[in-house]
Amino acid sequence: MQAEIITIGDEILIGQIVDSNSAFIAKELNKIGVSVYQITSVQDSRGHILDALHEASKRSQVVILTGGLGPTNDDITKHTLCEFFEDEMEQDEVVLQHIEMLFEKYISTPISDLNRLQALVPKKADVLKNNFGTAPGLWMERNGTSFIALPGVPFEMKNLIRDAVVPKIISSYKRPYIIHKTLLTYGLGESAIANNIEDWENNLPPEIKLAYLPSLGRVRLRLSAKGQDKERLQRLVETEAEKLYPLIGDIIYGEEEEGSLEEVIGRVLTERGLTLSTAESFTGGKISQYLTAIPGASNYFKGSVVSYATETKIEVLGVPKKLVEEHSVVSEQVAMAMATNVRQMLQSDFAIATTGNAGPTKGDSEEPVGTVFIAISTPKHTFAKKFTMGNHRERIVQKSVNKAFELLQKEIVNF
Repeated sequence: MQAEIITIGDEILIGQIVDSNSAFIAKELNKIGVSVYQITSVQDSRGHILDALHEASKRSQVVILTGGLGPTNDDITKHTLCEFFEDEMEQDEVVLQHIEMLFEKYISTPISDLNRLQALVPKKADVLKNNFGTAPGLWMERNGTSFIALPGVPFEMKNLIRDAVVPKIISSYKRPYIIHKTLLTYGLGESAIANNIEDWENNLPPEIKLAYLPSLGRVRLRLSAKGQDKERLQRLVETEAEKLYPLIGDIIYGEEEEGSLEEVIGRVLTERGLTLSTAESFTGGKISQYLTAIPGASNYFKGSVVSYATETKIEVLGVPKKLVEEHSVVSEQVAMAMATNVRQMLQSDFAIATTGNAGPTKGDSEEPVGTVFIAISTPKHTFAKKFTMGNHRERIVQKSVNKAFELLQKEIVNF
């Protein structure tokens, strides 16, 4: 069963916002056996929207649109759907009451006639109640294809997908099962992994497909199977996944369903009652950002010192000035001092420290751009490792963040 997603809005096409809605919708559809065939972004233009609707109707059983349902003149999705379906608008009293309630309870500005116009919906549409906004979702049918229009505001769209769209698709269509299992690896590149598992990959059952999903020091290996016998597919996927551990088990740190590497680290720290702190220089707090994005991080994460400037390393973290002068601020010795001192300062069991040159200029060190040192301090020892991360600033930072978590995870496992 195939679906298409059409995102409507000039703001997407000029790069003003990132289309995160499509990624969410595709993931939710995949969970219920609906494969997304194509994702299209179009302008707030009647002709472009009509063309996209006509093309999608030739290929897919479900077409989901997001955006263009607001109260202003550039929101033309409803009017274009009326043209496509040879329909006309009518006022939905339930929607109008909901809009008036939202303004009365939650919105400080007075309701206007423009807001009330959002209660106008195509006559042929099944209205999907939007609990968190004024624009309702719409479900319309034509020649065996379902067209679903949703607001572009992400939290409104997500609620409608989960509570209205997915249940209605499940009740309306017979779908195959799509089974995924994604193994998370670190420390080895895509081509090296492919070489190590070549024989295994060549002998996969025909129902199973393998995808390599690389990302700056990490590679996700996704096994996918599609068919009508769910239990058989699950057994096949589990059996093949188990065969990977003797081949590359040393670089597998978990499964995507278990969470990211930093989530796995957080769980282990929580289970063992251990704590973590960080001292970041060129990574600028990004390691801390990843950690604090995880619910419950306060159970194990003590805090961070973002010692971006050399004087901050000396004055706040207590790195000896002589150490900096002798070895430079980008050095193994300074990284180790940062990790040791922040661990003692914040009284944590483990600490990560980063110092390096992310470019584009060399800064306070003569080390080449891309040179970084990552230190780990534990109750047993402190060490630092040197890496060369290329010459692209964003890649240097992200690769270093990933490598820091990789080094920390190994230490925690062996603690």
